[in-house]
Formats: sequence, structure tokens, C-alpha cells
Amino acid sequence: MSHIPQDAQKITVEGATVDFYKLEKDGQSTYYFDTSKEGPPHPMVNAMSGLGLIKGTNDTLVMINHKTPGGLFGKLEDDVRYVVQDLPDGLVKVVFSYNPDAASESDLTQTSCGG
Repeated sequence: MSHIPQDAQKITVEGATVDFYKLEKDGQSTYYFDTSKEGPPHPMVNAMSGLGLIKGTNDTLVMINHKTPGGLFGKLEDDVRYVVQDLPDGLVKVVFSYNPDAASESDLTQTSCGG
């Protein structure tokens, strides 16, 4: 079962190691990627690449992963908001958005899982 909408269009994202998809609706874009079958460092690498797409916008980024990416969350500052949802098939969906009122900015080049 895919958690990426069927009408989303495949796009190229610099630095990504998995496929990314984009769905536009009502002037807003949602970007999707699935790292549920990938181990480290792929979830971190792809999340940071995807977050670059939504930085400074009203767009959202959806990550499908095999577990909650706690190491990723620890690298994010308050410019990135996220909501975690457990999916019925045991996977996790994380929806990221940009916070324009943030006091600090995430370093999206930090793609290593350790530390």
C-alpha cells in the first residue's frame, strides 16, 4: 500500500536517495517521500533535502518512515514544525511545515545520524 497520492507527480530533488513526489492543490504544494524500507542515513538525508523544498514557503513535506525519526527531530530548530501520525500498517507519517516566526534556523546540511 502506497501512502503517496496516486496523482502526485514524480520530481527530482537534489541530494535525495529516494523518489520524491509533488502534489499541487489550491496554490499549495505537498511533497512526499517514503524511506520506510531504507536504513540510516537515508531518512535523514532525504528529510533534509525535502525540507529545503519547503523552507520559506507555505508548502508541506510528508515523510513515510518505518519509525519516528527521533535523531532527525533533534537536529531541527523551531523553523520546522512537524506532526507525527502512526499509520495502520505500522509505519509513521511525519508532516513538516515551515514556521515563519522562528527564532532559529535548522542547518539542513546536517545529514548524519549520529550525535
